[in-house]
Amino acid sequence: MLEIKNLHVVVGGKEILKGLTLSIGEGEVHAIMGPNGSGKSTLSHVLAGRDGYEITRGSISYNGKDLAAMKPEERAAKGVFLAMQYPVEIPGVTTLTFLKTALNAQRRARGESDLDAMSVLKLVRRRATALQITEEMLKRALNVGFSGGEKKRVEILQMALFEPKLAILDETDSGLDIDALKLVAEGVNALRAPERAMLVITHYQRLLNYIVPDRVHVLAGGRIVAEGGKELAYELEAKGYAHVVKESA
Repeated sequence: MLEIKNLHVVVGGKEILKGLTLSIGEGEVHAIMGPNGSGKSTLSHVLAGRDGYEITRGSISYNGKDLAAMKPEERAAKGVFLAMQYPVEIPGVTTLTFLKTALNAQRRARGESDLDAMSVLKLVRRRATALQITEEMLKRALNVGFSGGEKKRVEILQMALFEPKLAILDETDSGLDIDALKLVAEGVNALRAPERAMLVITHYQRLLNYIVPDRVHVLAGGRIVAEGGKELAYELEAKGYAHVVKESA
């Protein structure tokens, strides 16, 4: 589904990704771990199409198409979803209004008809219950005054509604206590499917206790330096990044 080959990316005049290669197939869950400044969030932003991230070499293929040539809205319509480390607040726009607008925008881009307000409400309520998202939260401005856990749960709700083909979770565990982490992980696991691939980006092994990956990659210095099964995450936790990176050199 996703094929990244020798990817080099410059941000603000500085090269951050320096030859990253990664392959993810349908139905697979891959985790990327790495120290601060290794390029993890840069990779997520490049995949989502954020401005200011210049690809100088390499390629990104998504279902056989050049992902880098697509605008961000095209990527979203074709099933690419990014759960951000720091979800954006939108004052004046209720969570439910945002969800309805975004969902119907994606449906139109795929040539499908809009859902009316009642149909959206029923769909949102059904998905929200499992994530413990209340009616009161749906009526509040998107993410305004939300706790870290509430913001992340709303993002997983978006993911459940949009049903992406490729979900990129950028440090979804950031700022979550253990109860919120378990709830968010349950929401993510409920969306695992043979036709859906996931890329989970995290600093810590604890998230991978709940979202168990098929493959773990260590990103350091702008490239993948080590790969393995879920046991690699435990090795990183026990020995630290510096030790694993040195062993792989």
